[in-house]
Amino acid sequence: MMMTNASRVRRVRVRRAAGWAGIVCAAVLVTACSPGSATAARTSSQASAVLAAKTAPRVYLAEGQDIRGTLLYRPACRTGCPLSGDSTAILATTTWRTWSRGQAVGTGTYELDGCDPDCAAGPLYQVPAVVTLSHPVKACTPHGTRWLWTRASFRFPHGLPKALRGSNAPLNPWVFSSVISAARHGCAR
Repeated sequence: MMMTNASRVRRVRVRRAAGWAGIVCAAVLVTACSPGSATAARTSSQASAVLAAKTAPRVYLAEGQDIRGTLLYRPACRTGCPLSGDSTAILATTTWRTWSRGQAVGTGTYELDGCDPDCAAGPLYQVPAVVTLSHPVKACTPHGTRWLWTRASFRFPHGLPKALRGSNAPLNPWVFSSVISAARHGCAR
């Protein structure tokens, strides 16, 4: 097989480039992996964070606080995500800025039934709100063992309507006691 000078030159150049790339790569690894190296610590920390994010369990919102019902993960709540079992408190059109293992923070509309004269006939208030879900617990559900939020805290950037102030104000923070109770019962074996 005949080889031209041009192909020999190309092959030598490729080998030299590969050799230099290997030397540079080795130098980077030695520097990054040396004890006390800030780069090594940063690289190790970043790798740990990525691994933790991939292996961290998902945390769900139990619709209407019913762990046997629909469990929602990062829901848009376009048609409403009931927080209460009687649908007097609903998250609507919620966009989540954060949904991590420790908390979820979203902005949207909090629909509250004024329950005046009663909840069946009361007016519905749509209040802009920032909601923070927190305090996850592990519970056994028909979907398997899941982590569920147990607390919702609200901030109302434009305030609450007059009818929802004082003794008529919504619970804040709202503790999902039925989810906590279900989690305490543990899994039947």
